[in-house]
Amino acid sequence: MHRITIYSKPGCHLCDRAKEVVERCRIAFEVVDISGNPELETRYGHDIPVILLDGTEIARHFIRERKLLELLNNNRGSP
Repeated sequence: MHRITIYSKPGCHLCDRAKEVVERCRIAFEVVDISGNPELETRYGHDIPVILLDGTEIARHFIRERKLLELLNNNRGSP
């Protein structure tokens, strides 16, 4: 089973859109709120959402549903 992680923060409309795309692909995901975490805020700042597939960054700011499905299918043999 693949693992999707979305680095996000409240009030981020691009983050909300990224979550919607992942939900449409019917993939479980974890949201990591970067607000209040100095290390994550320094690393990502306003450069969110950051989307990881199995721990590897696959997108920043947005991802298209078709691209996410391609990545999921190409990594079918992975965890």
